[in-house]
Amino acid sequence: MRPAMRVVSGIQPTGNLHLGNYLGAIRNWVRMQDDMEEANRAEGTTESGDAGRNQCLFFLADLHAISMPHNPAELKRATLEMAAALVACGIDPQRSVLFNQAQVPAHPELQWLLNGTARMGWLNRMTQFKDKSGKNREGASAALFTYPVLQAADVLLYQATHVPVGEDQKQHLELARDIAQKFNNDFASEDAPVFTLPDPISPPKAARIMNLRDGTKKMSKSDPSDMSRIELADTPDEVMKKIKKAKTDPEPLPSEEKGLEGRPEALNLVTIYAALTDGSVEDVLKDFGGEGFGKFKPALGELLVETLRPISERFTALLDDREALDAILARGASQAREIGRPTLEAAYTALGLVR
Repeated sequence: MRPAMRVVSGIQPTGNLHLGNYLGAIRNWVRMQDDMEEANRAEGTTESGDAGRNQCLFFLADLHAISMPHNPAELKRATLEMAAALVACGIDPQRSVLFNQAQVPAHPELQWLLNGTARMGWLNRMTQFKDKSGKNREGASAALFTYPVLQAADVLLYQATHVPVGEDQKQHLELARDIAQKFNNDFASEDAPVFTLPDPISPPKAARIMNLRDGTKKMSKSDPSDMSRIELADTPDEVMKKIKKAKTDPEPLPSEEKGLEGRPEALNLVTIYAALTDGSVEDVLKDFGGEGFGKFKPALGELLVETLRPISERFTALLDDREALDAILARGASQAREIGRPTLEAAYTALGLVR
């Protein structure tokens, strides 16, 4: 039997979740979960206690969120919203471990232990700190500077074998591997390393969903216009209204993708349709090439309504049932604490700390 895969991935909680969040990130998590379960069935390791069981751990990075200025009430609301959205979109707490960082103190505990191994020069090279701190580096929080070490702890704590990373996170995973390697070299034997060095996996290419009012900008919750985005909590009527009023141009759809060059709004709507049907832009244009938006928009709206209806209903129900939502996060946190405990203890022991 091949060694089990353990995939760990986190997402910062943001409110007002929209179609871009779903098609851009959340749907890939659901597919990853389903792929792992399919592998477990093939290998006969479907029970939670089975040795060699492939496993996904997904967490809400609420501790990372406090590295930047934030509103406490908003963070709490957004964390619960994100948890509800993940479950509504298909993350199954019975098949994956879903939790928020703040309920697993081992994350910041391990970060502190790893701070002794991480090097200032390594952190100084992290491009995201430069981007997020801007011109006021001296005014940035220490948490913003050291949060890549917390990211390392996030995955090393669970002996992750694989971490899904996009281009913007590759540098941070390399740092996690460097920290793990140096810690193992300095404080453990070659035969009994404390940490597994996680490998990157590239998630399936996500659809890039743009603003419904300006096809040159990404769909975002920060846009002041509600008409710029499809939110997961939108009613069917709201979805149809937003699609019908989405900005387009007077030309019909072309029969080939090349004909969408210089037409960002048209490309965006076709991209959304393609993503929802797991097809390509070319596939959509084979069906709608030569048609005007008077025909295409209603078809897209109906497809969106049917796709989002069960998600929206489950999302709303979960937000209305705080007890159920709290129970999901508490159960996941309990599982995460249990999985991470041996690694944390091994790190304390390796460092010569008396417990």
